[in-house]
Amino acid sequence: MLFIDNEGITDPRINLALEEYALKNLPADSDYLLFYINEPSIIIGKNQNTMEEINTEYVDQEGLKVVRRLSGGGAVYHDLGNLNYSFITNDDGNSFHNFRKFTDPVVAALRKLGIEAELSGRNDIQIGERKISGNAQFTQKGRMFSHGTLLFNTELGKVASALRVNAEKFKSKAVKSVSSRVANITEFLDQPMTIEEFRSFLLHSFFEGKDVQKYPLTEKDWEQVRAISAERYGNWDWNYGKSPDFNYRQVKRLTAGTYDFRLDVQNGRISRASLYGDFFGVGEVAEIEEKLAGVKYDRESVREALNGVDLKYYFGPVTEDEILDLLF
Repeated sequence: MLFIDNEGITDPRINLALEEYALKNLPADSDYLLFYINEPSIIIGKNQNTMEEINTEYVDQEGLKVVRRLSGGGAVYHDLGNLNYSFITNDDGNSFHNFRKFTDPVVAALRKLGIEAELSGRNDIQIGERKISGNAQFTQKGRMFSHGTLLFNTELGKVASALRVNAEKFKSKAVKSVSSRVANITEFLDQPMTIEEFRSFLLHSFFEGKDVQKYPLTEKDWEQVRAISAERYGNWDWNYGKSPDFNYRQVKRLTAGTYDFRLDVQNGRISRASLYGDFFGVGEVAEIEEKLAGVKYDRESVREALNGVDLKYYFGPVTEDEILDLLF
């Protein structure tokens, strides 16, 4: 196994591009290990509807990057207290879906620190009843990666703020909140350590005390990584537009009346808007519906589409933010 040094980069678009590049381009006669820490961001599963997974108001307020990854699974919040690991190997027919193969080294390392961790369910690592790691996999043309998060010292309160947690997913477990079912590894350490020290400990544990052999990335490698980042992970069409088609409706009572807003969204864009209510407006709301057609379904794009429009003329005494809140 060879270690890939990401040179301390915290941009999730670059880190995911590096992972993809390693999978598809590095020599297949070796296995690889990659660590990365991302700045505050939300990483969306390959098959998820981005807008249903994120709290758009919080994302805009905090300036979070939202990036879709290649692997399936659920949306996760990353910050500088979260360590990500990725094992890049051949798909030998017995490794894809075999999460234990790739989580066992993590569990073994944690137990060396006196932490009684274990694989739980399909793809989580837990300490007791509390989750510290989620894992996902991707395979293509005989190669695969299995990657996971490690909540080391993440701001757990922000996980709940950034993500829209699916209550149905956890109903059977009678879970009351995100914070009640997740934990930071720092809570269980006998002696304090930084995330950099933790990363170094894992690295040497994975290599079982042997010298850490590195794969030397060249400037040509990095050029291709940056190209993948721009073409895929920095691309709105990948991060948002790849979401499955969906319908949205919100009914809300404001001071000026009741508003019933309905949207059809296809390929991440509003294909049709239907705006109803008992409000008193002068203008024809059909004009606003036409302005919204074809607009990217994200808050800033819609705000830009409505820029300069006298919303009170159409919807009565309302603010721009009230209308945007109805649309998201």
